[in-house]
Amino acid sequence: MSTFPEAVYQIVRQIPKGKVATYGQIAMLAGSPRASRIVGAAMFRAPAGLPCHRVLYRDGTLCCDQAFGGKEIQRQMLEAEGITFLPDGRVDLKEHLWHGGNEE
Repeated sequence: MSTFPEAVYQIVRQIPKGKVATYGQIAMLAGSPRASRIVGAAMFRAPAGLPCHRVLYRDGTLCCDQAFGGKEIQRQMLEAEGITFLPDGRVDLKEHLWHGGNEE
């Protein structure tokens, strides 16, 4: 039996380039729909190489300033994968939200 963080990491590994997921979405997929803050804590301790930059707040807002060296770094990483942003700086979730499958 795996731990909750291990389940979170397994889910995050599946998010393809050009797609994003929300903390709450990952919590739901990991079997604990009310654990989005725990997903955030797991992302803080994530192993190197995990595409944590693809995990966002539920409205498409980028992560906190403490991660990735700041929001601008996260934005650059996402833009390099083809992610587009709305005029207010949020990711266009209608275009880029991952739905939990093996979509490309």
